[in-house]
Amino acid sequence: MKNFNFYAPTEMFFGKGEIKNLPNLISRYGKNVLLCYGGGSIKRNGIYDSIHKLLKDCTIIELSGIEPNPRIETVERGIKLCREHNIDVVLAAGGGSTIDCAKVVAAGVCYEGDAWNIVTNPSKIKAALPLVTILTLAATGSEMDPYAVISNMKTNEKIGTESQYILPKASILDPEYLYTVPKYQTAAGTADIMSHVIENYFSTEIDTFVQDKISEGLLEACIKYCPVALEDPENYEARANLMWASSLALNGLTGCGKNQAWSCHPIEHELSAFYDITHGVGLAIITPRWMRYILNDKTVDKFVQYGENVFHIQNTGDKFTVANEAIDKTEQFFKDCKIPMTLKELNIDETHFEKMAEDAVKFGGLQYAYVPLNKNDVINILKESL
Repeated sequence: MKNFNFYAPTEMFFGKGEIKNLPNLISRYGKNVLLCYGGGSIKRNGIYDSIHKLLKDCTIIELSGIEPNPRIETVERGIKLCREHNIDVVLAAGGGSTIDCAKVVAAGVCYEGDAWNIVTNPSKIKAALPLVTILTLAATGSEMDPYAVISNMKTNEKIGTESQYILPKASILDPEYLYTVPKYQTAAGTADIMSHVIENYFSTEIDTFVQDKISEGLLEACIKYCPVALEDPENYEARANLMWASSLALNGLTGCGKNQAWSCHPIEHELSAFYDITHGVGLAIITPRWMRYILNDKTVDKFVQYGENVFHIQNTGDKFTVANEAIDKTEQFFKDCKIPMTLKELNIDETHFEKMAEDAVKFGGLQYAYVPLNKNDVINILKESL
């Protein structure tokens, strides 16, 4: 296990009715609030009205219409609003896309240059407005991590940035807010959670027993509770476990002592950059194909561990049989959740594979991944995903 510094200072308010803490949280930072949200679901489910009622003594300026893959133009619009209205604190009510956008808005206010610069070069982030979040989708873990992913559709780039300055100060997680999440988004969000865990789980570090056990438990939770939430959207137990799994999957806990680049996320980011697809769906398509592509004599033992401990496959002595069954079960789980499992279903063909593969390696550091990948490897994985 490598040396590591674990730092996850976000204050979490988890459970029914925890939005009651919002006035106190906001008052710590001021009264001028930028409320960030997406397409309007918070108006339909009552969160919007609750926020305005609870913050009746505050001045609320709104940044609405944040896209599922948030655009740099929307970030710039938010920065402008913050400066025009002397915003003290940013409040993000939504899923990962809304929170990611809010993070870069909060940092961009404190940066004098082009906002895209702090996406491509996070070292330029030196400060940020305080950020509070109200989570409405279990998926990205953005409510408890220092990451944000922003898209520049003019250049077909989707790039992640990272800074401790953009960690939320506090996050409110009420599982009841997930009741109205559509089945498609519930399934895609679960795939996203699982991918975060898998990216850290498959590592060259061999002495990370604790991290692996946490990872296996999170994966089992997703496999157990996603079907329940799909069948019974208002099942509190299912929604609560998926919501907490989302936060724990990417707050740094499962990656402690493991220093390596991820594999599936850089590839999927290119798909989203060119085709603006749902992130979790892209990950569900890519992940089993990546697994099959990297399965070999050096990686098979990890896949056996994965199969035995996550899917409880009985080891009959043939490692590759267990490994392949584990991969098959991963793909079948996504299929059972009604996630599209080929790129063709999303009307994606080979047109941009060369460019996407080149940029995935360039921006994703795939040469440092669990199994290093080059441009041709990425093209092959994309072709297998058709």
